[in-house]
Amino acid sequence: MKAKIHEEFQKKFTGSGDIYASAGRINLIGEHTDYNGSFVFPGAIDKCIMAEIRKNGTDKVRALSLDINEYVEFGLREEDAPKQAWARYIFGVCREIQKRGGVIGGFDTAFAGNVPLGAGMSSSAALESCFAFALNDMWSLGIDKFELAKIGQATEHNYCGVNCGIMDQFASVFGKKGNLMRLDCRSLEYQYFPFNPKGYKLVLVDSRVKHQLAGSPYNDRRNSCERAAKAIGVEFLRDATMEQLNAVKGKISDEDYMRAEYVIGETKRVLDVCEALEKGDYETVGARMYETHWGMSKLYEVSCEELDFLATLAKECGVTGCRIMGGGFGGCTINLVKDNLYDAFIAKAKEAFNAKYGHYPQIYDVVISDGAHKE
Repeated sequence: MKAKIHEEFQKKFTGSGDIYASAGRINLIGEHTDYNGSFVFPGAIDKCIMAEIRKNGTDKVRALSLDINEYVEFGLREEDAPKQAWARYIFGVCREIQKRGGVIGGFDTAFAGNVPLGAGMSSSAALESCFAFALNDMWSLGIDKFELAKIGQATEHNYCGVNCGIMDQFASVFGKKGNLMRLDCRSLEYQYFPFNPKGYKLVLVDSRVKHQLAGSPYNDRRNSCERAAKAIGVEFLRDATMEQLNAVKGKISDEDYMRAEYVIGETKRVLDVCEALEKGDYETVGARMYETHWGMSKLYEVSCEELDFLATLAKECGVTGCRIMGGGFGGCTINLVKDNLYDAFIAKAKEAFNAKYGHYPQIYDVVISDGAHKE
């Protein structure tokens, strides 16, 4: 990928620039916990967005996206916003840096990526983090890593119309090879935990389905959690116990109770996984992943038939851990698989899924890797 980017950069702009990269991410456990003030547990992966970048001495950005073979030029003022969705990510990062007092100029860039689109690995966060890291480095702005993550998040909010949390950009910026990160979404404190499962592989099975749902299922669940927290008398469900939830069971709806039960359980599961990883206990990690899947399916009701099928099949194949990864209603399962079961599991998952749903799932092996960096 690096050679291809450099070749196209030379063709378009002549000469060469510096190469930067930032990773996509997985989240091992801790789903729908961010807006409940609780923990997420992501890691950067060996799929990235890579860019060659060079100052051009003007006030214009000249950007070439190799993946969709499109070239755009735009200025650095608010009214210069490009129409192309992919270019708005780069423009947004430039503007958010400027809003924070960072002085940058124009640059030439060619970029490409191998983060699968639409599979829940956060290709957009990788793109934002790559450019935020690069511009900070090239112009010696001295912006700290947390602010770089917030620049990416603000880009989504203000230029791309996505009201996302901080996890994706955090993982892309802070990722560390051989480690997952527990991020406290309330305090933004974080801690690295070793993740180097000898004898296991981490693999995503992408169902390649996305169910369109009427209304706003995300907002509905968020509102449920807020009502339950208010009834208990805590700011976030992260601070609630099952005893406290049971004490108000008669005062909230059955639906709100189920949503809260899932979140309270998920907070404990993240902490259980952290403890298990410190002992190298991947069997417990896997067991908690299955619990998360069925909690998301039965209590939070964000799964779908295809993902439940993949989780059931994983269990039948002896897979150590499996769960939905992401918000739900389609997308991937993330699987922790023993090496000696891997080939049989993948073959069975492909054939059984195709026989039932008429298409093959996409398979992505992932390795926990470094986040944003200069090559």
